Amino acid sequence: MAFARKKPATYQDLIDVPGERVAEIVDGELYASPRPSLVHALVASTLTSELVGAFGLGRRGPGGWVILVEPELHVVEQVMVPDLAGWRRERMPELPETAFAELAPDWVCEVTSPSTGALDRARKMPHYARAGVGHLWLVDPAARTVEIFQAAGDGWHLTTTFAENAKVRAEPFDAVELDLSLLWGR
Repeated sequence: MAFARKKPATYQDLIDVPGERVAEIVDGELYASPRPSLVHALVASTLTSELVGAFGLGRRGPGGWVILVEPELHVVEQVMVPDLAGWRRERMPELPETAFAELAPDWVCEVTSPSTGALDRARKMPHYARAGVGHLWLVDPAARTVEIFQAAGDGWHLTTTFAENAKVRAEPFDAVELDLSLLWGR
């Protein structure tokens, strides 16, 4: 008995997804995730505030980065939307005039949730590595952990895991100390 193979998702399929969902195409499959929880949004917003101030604007930090919330990435034949992504300014001196970036970021951060954790870890992480992303953070609000990964060949090396209310210096943003208690709303 022959099985019909499902057609790969197209960019038009992604465009047709309702605006209240985050749409991605990974390995030819369309993923339409619900908007994140408010806890997820707080974690992403707080982390954005801390990093953009120090690294995007150079306030109490070295600057030198472009950091974006939920940018659409078109890399290694995938369409992925990390929660946060950052490019060193020397690699991206000006933002493209498009709704997406074709230049792989230097850093990505995924704030994991029950509905997206498996997609982030099993499907997206390998593509981020193939695209040449150098650093990846997985932030888990439920466990109150931040896992720091560094590119290692075609994959990732977990360099450290921080938990709870630690004050941390994490690559590539280790020039400034981050207080994790702020992420959890404390």
